[in-house]
Order: sequence, then C-alpha cells, then structure tokens
Amino acid sequence: MCACVVLVVGMVAAINLAVPMLAASPLHPSAPVLVWIVDTYVIFFACLVIPGGAAGDRLGRKGVLLTGLVLFAAGALLSAVAPDVMLLLAGRAVTGIGAAAVLPNTLAVLLHAVPAERRGATIATWASMTGIGGVAGNVGGGVVLSGGSWRWLFAAVVPIALVLAVFVGRVAPVSPRHDRRLDPLGAVLLVAASVALLLGIVQGPEAGWGSPVVVTGFACSAALFVAWALVELRAEHPLLDPRLFRLPNLRNACLGLTAIFFGMFALFYVNASFLQYGKGFSVLETGLGIIPLTVPVIVGARHVGRLAQRVGLPTVLLFAFLFVGSGLVGLSTSDITTSYLVYAAWLVVTGAGVTLALPTLSGVIAGSLPPAQAGVGTGLQATTREFGSALGVAVIGTLLNGRFATALPADLRGAHTVAQALAAAPARGPEVVTAFVVAADGGLRVIGVTVLVLGGLVVLPSLTKKKES
Repeated sequence: MCACVVLVVGMVAAINLAVPMLAASPLHPSAPVLVWIVDTYVIFFACLVIPGGAAGDRLGRKGVLLTGLVLFAAGALLSAVAPDVMLLLAGRAVTGIGAAAVLPNTLAVLLHAVPAERRGATIATWASMTGIGGVAGNVGGGVVLSGGSWRWLFAAVVPIALVLAVFVGRVAPVSPRHDRRLDPLGAVLLVAASVALLLGIVQGPEAGWGSPVVVTGFACSAALFVAWALVELRAEHPLLDPRLFRLPNLRNACLGLTAIFFGMFALFYVNASFLQYGKGFSVLETGLGIIPLTVPVIVGARHVGRLAQRVGLPTVLLFAFLFVGSGLVGLSTSDITTSYLVYAAWLVVTGAGVTLALPTLSGVIAGSLPPAQAGVGTGLQATTREFGSALGVAVIGTLLNGRFATALPADLRGAHTVAQALAAAPARGPEVVTAFVVAADGGLRVIGVTVLVLGGLVVLPSLTKKKES
C-alpha cells in the first residue's frame, strides 16, 4: 500500500523534471501547454480523490484500487507513446483518474487489514509516504530521465503499476462494502470548475487577460463552483458537504494546506528548469538538488507535535508560514552566479516551514471532524493538497511566461519558452538563460509573498483569539 502511495504522489513531482525536455521535443508544446501537461494529472487527481474513496466504499476497496492501478498504467503508456500533445494530455488525465482511485483506497485497505491498536501507527506511516513520494519522484525521475527522453518517465511507471497490481491482488484482503451513495454530477462539476479556473490563469499571458477565452474561463469557473455547491447542498449524501467550511478551524486549515502546497509545487516547477538552464545541472543532479528541502521533514517531523503542545498551534503555524514564504523569497534572489550552497540553505528554510505546517494543519482538519467522518477528513486533505499543487504550477507558469517574454531581448520576444528562444538564436544562450532566471526570480517572489499573505489569513484569527482569552 505504501509503494502505491509513493508511485502516485511521486508522479506529481517527477514530471517537473521533464519540462525542459518536453519544451525541446518534436511535440513543440507552447508555454501554456507545458503547464497543462503538468497540471492535467494533478487536477483530476485532486478533484476525484474523494469520489475515488466513495467508490471504494460502495464497490469494494480492493477492486477499485486494482482498477486505479490499471488505469494509472494505461494512462502512462498512452502518454509514453503519444504522437501529439492532445493524446499526451489524454494520457495524463487517465493517469490522474487512476491515482484518485488508488490513494484513498490504500489507506482504507490498510485500516481494514491491521488490528485496532496498530491503526495510529499505520496512519502515520501511510501519511509519511506522501512526503517520501515527493523525494522518490524527484530522485527516481532524475535517474529515469537521464536516459535522454521524457517518454522514459511514463514508460518506466507502467511495469511498476502493473507489478503493484499483481501484489495487491495477491495480498490485499477484501473489505466489506458500504452503501455509500456516489455523486457523479458533483464530481463532474468540481472537475469542470477547476479546469475552467486553470484555463483562465494559464491562458492569460498568451491570449490576454481581457480575451474571450480567459474571461469565459473565469466566468464558467465561478458558475460551475456555484452549481457544484448547490448540488452538494441538496444531495442526501454529498461527497463533500460545503457546510463543513462553516467550521472556522477546518476552513483555515484547508486554506493553509492549499497555500503550503501552492508554494511547494510552484517551487518544484521553477526549480527543475532553473537548475538545468541556470546552473547547468544534469537532470539527475536536478532531481538530487531538491533534497535539502526534505531534510527538515525527515529529521523534524516527529518533534512537531511536542513543539505544538509547548508553544501552541498558532505559534507553530506562524513560524511555518514565515519560513515557507521567506524561503521562497530568499530563493528568488538566486541567479546564475549564486552558489548552490546558498540556494540549498534557502531550500532548508522552506523545508523547515513545510515540516511545521503539514502535521499541524493535517491534525487540525482531522480534529475538526467527528470520528465518523474520518474518511472525509482524509479525502479533504488530499484534495486541498493536490488542488494547491495544481494552482501553484498554473500561477508560477503564468508569471514565468509573462515575465520571460518581456525580459528577452526585443528581437526574440516572439519566443515563449527557453527552448523556442534557443532554437531561434542558438548563439545567444546566455541572454536567453538570463531572461529566464529574471522571470523565475520574479515569479518566486510573488509566490513567496502570496504564501505570507495567505498564512496571515490563516494564523491571525487564532492569534487574536489567543490574545483575547
């Protein structure tokens, strides 16, 4: 079960390493399409993870988990052999649907398989796999992509998913089914609303913020989110009841998780290209280069609970957002001449904030709901994490594309990616790379400040309440 979690979470991180290869490939994707290649998987994963858990309860967790692994493999295979961008995106969507069926049902199978006294340790181990998945995705993706083609990344996960399906079929117990109603209309509306929102964000720099496609995207997103809320409010058994967000602690914790993953995956998207273009790292060195971010998570995660008991949750969260936001702003000061040791130090600062935030915010979400809704809390955590990831990639991609175009020399401003600019003027590589680094720094600075502002919205009500009491 843990290996399944590492696989589906690792794919979220690994694809960022392939962005420079994809940009230079014969597919010739535009800058917005590069963002969609990363985000299509994440958005289907985010929006369908709660329906995936509900399907497991109703149809059988083992069966849905096996179906998810097969879909994951099929989507990855389609992406690996895709002759054009549209089939690549279709493969990414199928893989995301498979991941949404896998993640919640791994935990459900585990909780059914272990005795009651081991459930706490089992949940903690399962949760830690999401962090390990990010590391595995970066390192494993770097190893695979060293073969020289982005297609190897998708091809490599196909046999892994199929082998895991064989093991799940042999060892996972069959758990009882529950008469939990499915809500396909709510799931479709949530996916459509999220895609429309990202469409408006991603297409803004290229089409223009006042263009029909962007305005229509934002308008449709607002209308679809309202329709989703109305459908869920009227459903007898909603997959995700909007009324839950009336709970202030739950609402703030969800916003906090979204903000943390917004910052993390914006960093992952920029880091992969910055280290390859700006520092001349190989794809394997780039995968290893993000490891300093994970050191605080590995070393300090187990101590966060005791720290929160001593100084209080609001104080822990205050420092969490300060570290993440400040770390991102610090990373935005990096340029071609910056030592990697300095860059790594800012990664450690950011990782310290992530270490403080994740168990604390996850605990608040779990503690805000009664035990009978523990599954809803797990699904809500996964949804907010993946949605924040998708939003972070979309926003940083938009900022990067817009700033890169203006930072290029005037005669090269028709290019929207580094690969396009280098193809148009191979002898002017230093100018192109400098323009990219300037754009990346500006984008990270905006992301860092945004995390600080969102962190303030999460923490200030708790600090005010604590002061009044």
